[in-house]
Amino acid sequence: MDQRISGLCEFLDEAKSQYHAIDALCRRLREAGYRRLREEALWEPVAGGKYYMTRGGSSLIAFRVPQEAPQGYVMSASHCDRPTFLIRDGELTGRYTRLSTERYGGMLIHPWLDRPLSLAGRVLVETPEGVESRLVDIDRDLAMIPSLAIHMDRTANEGHKWDLQKELFPLLGSKSAAGKLKGLLEEAAGGKVLSHDLYLYVRQKATVWGVDQEYLSAPGLDDLECVWGCTMGFLEAKESRSIPVLCVFDCEEVGSSSPQGAGGTLLSDVLARISRSLGLDHDRMMANSFMVSADNAHAVHPNRPEMSDPCHGPELNGGVVIKTSASRSYTSDGLSTAVFRKLCKTAGVPVQTFHNRPDQRGGSTLGHVSWGHVSVPSVDIGLAQLAMHSCYETAGARDPGYLLEAMKACYSATIRCDGDGYVIE
Repeated sequence: MDQRISGLCEFLDEAKSQYHAIDALCRRLREAGYRRLREEALWEPVAGGKYYMTRGGSSLIAFRVPQEAPQGYVMSASHCDRPTFLIRDGELTGRYTRLSTERYGGMLIHPWLDRPLSLAGRVLVETPEGVESRLVDIDRDLAMIPSLAIHMDRTANEGHKWDLQKELFPLLGSKSAAGKLKGLLEEAAGGKVLSHDLYLYVRQKATVWGVDQEYLSAPGLDDLECVWGCTMGFLEAKESRSIPVLCVFDCEEVGSSSPQGAGGTLLSDVLARISRSLGLDHDRMMANSFMVSADNAHAVHPNRPEMSDPCHGPELNGGVVIKTSASRSYTSDGLSTAVFRKLCKTAGVPVQTFHNRPDQRGGSTLGHVSWGHVSVPSVDIGLAQLAMHSCYETAGARDPGYLLEAMKACYSATIRCDGDGYVIE
């Protein structure tokens, strides 16, 4: 297996929740020489310095300070959360013991059934010093959502409307299992649990498959695939006169309106703080800035090709996808698309385009949400995939390498404003 794909699969297997994804990224940043900055502390970045900060344990911003006087920011934005089930307090007891859950994000429901599941996230533990956040992963086959037999619902294959209050609670055990989950959590956390942010995940690991090993399947490809590509491109990039900024946000699947989300002021606060701590003119820095909003795109489906626009249907392994919409729900326009195409051409990376069918409504993206606080030219990109918002998704095994090279080229460039255009150096 290609070393890069092997590294991506390792990351995907680690990132069982948004908290675990950020923890895995922080470890990679530290190994590359990045130093953590705390929001409550004084920031004193220096030329040549490498830094990162986190918020809530589920979002991250990293940056480097060039040796020469900085001219602007080159940013990427991706997200580490995925559609899943939030674990609520309490259990449903009786003949069986079931988890109490609530849907998080707009998921495909049927793939979740009849699969071994477990839970991961963070727990808040009582300590002599106060309350401490700790990561938890119950790393075993723990629960399952069983289907109803076809004999009890003869219309099951004719379409189904899910009753969220009845049909989707995971089976945890018999009646004797009641109350035992708390003990498992406290054993894993090493202390008394006061509260938690825990989510279901499927136990199946990332895999590369196909006759020519051309496909990659895993939980959370939307958007951990872009998180990985942007991060590795950021780490491998050469120095330029732009400040490279890596942004990984939480809460995209539920609207981004949180302190850790792109809809909050996290990014604008951090950029202003960097400018201020380096003694830079923040307005001029922002005028010379550029953002790549990276979130996966829909590939043409092998069995339902008519669901894609006939002229703009990306293929798996066809290269990085630029997403455009007349409604501007995707941020790409002629200027930002030209800049990104030029960077991809320099890197030898193939580019595809995606438009929704004119009779379909597309989703919003991190770049679009961020515009409310960080109004800079932005291009929306992604990698083509199948089964988006399933608990187990499929993409092309060659495309992550294309994204890495594209982001490496982007982060290695000095991108500055020249009137209403941009110059790439």
